[in-house]
Amino acid sequence: MAEVVEKVYEQVVARNRGETEFHQAVREVLDSLAPVIAKHPHYADDALLERIVEPERQVIFRVPWVDDAGNVQVNRGFRIEFNSALGPYKGGLRFHPSVNAGIIKFLGFEQIFKNALTNQAIGGGKGGSDFDPHGRSDAEVMRFCQSFMTELSRHIGPSTDVPAGDIGVGGREIGFLFGQYKRLRNSYDAGVLTGKGLGWGGSLVRTEATGYGTVLFAQSMLATKGQSLEGKRVAVSGSGNVAIYAIEKAQQLGATPITFSDSSGYVVDEAGVDLDLLKQVKEVERGRVADYVSRRPGARLVTEGRVWDVPAEVALPCATQNELDGAGAATLLRNGCAVVAEGANMPSTPEAIEAFQAAGILYAPGKAANAGGVATSALEMEQNAGRTRWSFETAEAKLTGIMADIHDSCVAAAEEYGRPGDYVLGANAAGFTRVADVMIAHGIV
Repeated sequence: MAEVVEKVYEQVVARNRGETEFHQAVREVLDSLAPVIAKHPHYADDALLERIVEPERQVIFRVPWVDDAGNVQVNRGFRIEFNSALGPYKGGLRFHPSVNAGIIKFLGFEQIFKNALTNQAIGGGKGGSDFDPHGRSDAEVMRFCQSFMTELSRHIGPSTDVPAGDIGVGGREIGFLFGQYKRLRNSYDAGVLTGKGLGWGGSLVRTEATGYGTVLFAQSMLATKGQSLEGKRVAVSGSGNVAIYAIEKAQQLGATPITFSDSSGYVVDEAGVDLDLLKQVKEVERGRVADYVSRRPGARLVTEGRVWDVPAEVALPCATQNELDGAGAATLLRNGCAVVAEGANMPSTPEAIEAFQAAGILYAPGKAANAGGVATSALEMEQNAGRTRWSFETAEAKLTGIMADIHDSCVAAAEEYGRPGDYVLGANAAGFTRVADVMIAHGIV
């Protein structure tokens, strides 16, 4: 079976040259599938593996727009519709200078299995642009979003492909994108985008969902050892939506988050993060972490090294891919870290994952631990379809139940395939079998 898997991986590398993040994501999943295929050989029939690693559709387009100085700018837009076996393509849009085809493919591939784990009947996709909204005026962001949606609108719809936000795409961008979609289509299809404002089809808890879900998953892992987050120090990377609400939920569960970061450095606040101040700086003022330090006695800004140098019992990487490398993992382990739950997509390098698993700590990959965001997006779609709106308590209870189910599915799959406690294998095996069974049912399409 290992030979079958290796052949598929070699084909992926040959067909997608230079797309290292995509190669990394495929490698992790395929490596987990050898015991699955050994037990169920039919999953290797009819080129099922070859089909699952190939996107159903890839769209790349030009995005011209005019900046405030009257100059024409040109960016590149992407939408990778990876797999629709379980439902309409579902996955965020990322606006960041690092975006390229390989980044979007890796994110879309991860999304297939993440979405499958939620059991919410949604397929996997991802999109975005190399546009950087940071430092741009609201008018510039609006003009870019309108140009981007002018092309994207041809390819999406409530029953076809439902984008959401990701890095660089928050409530402001979703609003501009939806306004242009509505104008172009002459139809109020509220379910075409998720992460919308509460006044026009958004769901309560959607803003909090990814961060909340990551912490809930960590709590579930600790419960298997008879422990909880109560009293534990938590190191968090990032300071965007995921990090902020991971900090909030960790505090609610009695933990003490002491760090957060952005591209300028990281903050250490030994007294515990002042959540209200962090929200003011990041969500209202769109400021930098240094602005937090200037107003918070006792907090300090570190511009050298990495957030993982700070001793903590729990680590929540919530920034971006490959932010936690082998050296960072070694430092965390040396300082007594016992739990890592990924709030970002693929934030740990293969070397870091190997170190965590060799040490036997509780480690949860992003496709399981950060699935709360897309799960709540699917709940938003459900509310839009029924033209209804649930209370915060109802939506949070559903999110809590979904995260518990994802955790239990990962545990059960890891045990079934002979690796108890291996959340990487558990997540990949559980997600893969759900998608593969439906692909087989649908025939060779």
